[in-house]
Amino acid sequence: MDEVDRSILAVLEKNGRISNAELAAQVGLSPSPCLRRVRQLEDAGVIRGYRAVIDPAAVGRGLRVFAGVRLMRHTRRDVVAFEREVTRLAEVVACHHITGNFDYLLQIEVADLPAYENLHANQLAGLPGVATVTSYVTMKTLSPPHMTPHA
Repeated sequence: MDEVDRSILAVLEKNGRISNAELAAQVGLSPSPCLRRVRQLEDAGVIRGYRAVIDPAAVGRGLRVFAGVRLMRHTRRDVVAFEREVTRLAEVVACHHITGNFDYLLQIEVADLPAYENLHANQLAGLPGVATVTSYVTMKTLSPPHMTPHA
C-alpha cells in the first residue's frame, strides 16, 4: 500500500458515494488506474464495504448507551454462549471484547431510557454468564471533522 492508496482510502472514508472520476481527480490519477486500485483494495479486503450512515434518532433509536459487561467465568463455553446471544440483540450495534475492568463493551441504541431499562432488565442481565452490566448513557457525541459524513 502506497500513498496513493492511502489517499484513495481517505477520500472514500469521507464519501463512499464519490464517482470514480471525481475520486481520480482528487488523488491525482486518471479514472482507469484509480478504479483498478479501488478494486484491488476491495479484493484485498482493505475496503470491506460501503454503507449509509443513518441518524439513529430518525429511526427511533435516539438514546445511545455504552455498557460494560463482566462475565462470571471465562471458560470457552461461557464466552461462546455470551457472544452468540449478545449478537442476536438488535439494539446492540457493536460488541467489543476488551481488556481492563470489563470483558465486553457494548454500544446500544434504543428509543429512550425506559426502552434501555427494559433491555437491561429483561435481556442484558439475563445473557449467559453475565456477572455485571455497567451502563454509560451518552449525553453528546462529538465527531472530528475527518469523520463527519459527506452531505
